Amino acid sequence: MSINKNKIFNDPVYGFITLPNDLIFDIIEHPWFQRLRRIRQLGLTHMVYPGALHTRFHHALGALHLMTEAIKSIKSKGHEITNEEEFGAYIAILLHDIGHGPFSHALENSIVTGISHETLSILMIEELNKEFDGKLSIGIEILKNNYKKKFLHQLVSSQLDMDRLDYLNRDCFYTGVMEGTIGSQRIIKMLNVFNDELVVDEKGLYSIEKFIISRRLMYWQVYLHKTVLSAENMLVNILKRAKELFQNDVELFTTPALSYFLDNNISPENLKSKEEFLNVFSQLDDYDIYGAIKVWCNHSDIVLSRLSKGMINRKLYKISLQLENFDSSSLDVFNSRIENQWSIKKEDYHYFVFAGKISNRDYNPQGEPIKILMRNQDKITLLGDDENMDVAMLSTPVNKYFLCYLPELASD
Repeated sequence: MSINKNKIFNDPVYGFITLPNDLIFDIIEHPWFQRLRRIRQLGLTHMVYPGALHTRFHHALGALHLMTEAIKSIKSKGHEITNEEEFGAYIAILLHDIGHGPFSHALENSIVTGISHETLSILMIEELNKEFDGKLSIGIEILKNNYKKKFLHQLVSSQLDMDRLDYLNRDCFYTGVMEGTIGSQRIIKMLNVFNDELVVDEKGLYSIEKFIISRRLMYWQVYLHKTVLSAENMLVNILKRAKELFQNDVELFTTPALSYFLDNNISPENLKSKEEFLNVFSQLDDYDIYGAIKVWCNHSDIVLSRLSKGMINRKLYKISLQLENFDSSSLDVFNSRIENQWSIKKEDYHYFVFAGKISNRDYNPQGEPIKILMRNQDKITLLGDDENMDVAMLSTPVNKYFLCYLPELASD
């Protein structure tokens, strides 16, 4: 019996969306892509915004939908995009996040420190390309920015790409933070190509201004919210402690996939087998991490058990933010309290109290700036170079410093 591959998805953000062709359906059906259903897009953000339970599977399909709309818009303005190039752009955006692990950014700062999710995505797509008889090759070239038409890569990865357009709208929808909502359809209609570069028609300028401001609001209100920051740092420390214990032969409950990453120090140089690594990585998802942490709540190691209980019961680090770095005396106060309350080694105090820094810049004009196509059609200008928009504030990096400590260490 033949399968109807002309599938329609009912997306809560965009409504009914249709897959562009049969091969896209086959890729979505692959176990590596289906794994994205088991990885939350926003990691631990649901501890602040309870609705933020959407997955990277949601996001990938949404970004694909926006790419189909962008391709239509650009082609309608007379720019040639062949069927092969169009399919390549779909592949690149659909699979751009396939290398994300569970709680990806926390994972990359704890037990998978040698390989970024961008590198993993390329490795996984190259393996998929073998399975699909080389049909993903143009998509890989676009994703790597090696394809001759550079604007196709910019649609996938730039300061105004389909990835950002989808995750901003989607994250707004699921968190309920409406301040970050953007007019993605308006922006897509304003996209154009000039000298092989992605540009925005001049009449779309204010939509771009709102896009950048919305991104700023989402970063400080959602992605870098102080409680989210606290939760992610607690998870990082849980995984670091687990890896430390595991590599010192302390008995520890894990799933087979998680034990591989606790036991090995992964880097591109020491991979014994890329195929083995990708096979194990493709089995690792949110459930491995959560399942292990639930068991670790009762572990004999006081550091691991205390942090695990904090994560499961949402007894997170207290966190203080300020614009200047915390001095050593701030940590000394809490270290003395640790000494009085727990019988642990001084070298383990950093699991209970520590300082750090977060930084964000909403727009980077020195990187690959957003370009505006002027109405006379013979020149472009960089966003912010005209009189309509001042991007100085939005392009200035903002640094904030934080101090985290267990709630038991707070003064009465």
